[in-house]
Amino acid sequence: MAARAVPAPLAQLPNALTIFRLLLIPVFVVLMVKAGESPSWPAGIIFGIAGVTDQVDGYLARRWHVESRFGKIADPLADRLMIDAAVLLLVIYGRLPWIGLVVIVARDVLLIVGYKVLSPRGYELDVSLLGKAATWVLYASIAFRIVLADSTKWPLVLFWVGLGMAVVAAALYARDAWKVLRQ
Repeated sequence: MAARAVPAPLAQLPNALTIFRLLLIPVFVVLMVKAGESPSWPAGIIFGIAGVTDQVDGYLARRWHVESRFGKIADPLADRLMIDAAVLLLVIYGRLPWIGLVVIVARDVLLIVGYKVLSPRGYELDVSLLGKAATWVLYASIAFRIVLADSTKWPLVLFWVGLGMAVVAAALYARDAWKVLRQ
């Protein structure tokens, strides 16, 4: 099915959603700090909204053919910052193990450095289905960890599954980047 032409103001909606998600980060952080070690439905809802807007903005941009350089940079940045902030705060409050934070931050640094090295060579890093799925699983597991009591263990299991998927996706990105660098 062909994409519909959208009016210019509506074509800005995907980028507006990304900016909205960036603005949600400090709100989320304040709500998490206020909750401390306790579960927080307000923080979980904000985090969930961020996860939903992540899916909606990318879908609309592709569907409407209004992808932009800004969106290609800001969208994954907003995701990384929101997830990193959530994991950092959950680690600080003892609700996630520190090794999860180390792995997520290391993966994010690898992706940022890889982008900086490959972008000037004209290489576009397209997000893989595995990378998208890993982000979805991480968003879900972290949201459940935020709103549920620590005695509920399945969100932690889901977090490890999502983290494993993210590591595999990063390894596949690194493999593809290595092929480009060797050319």
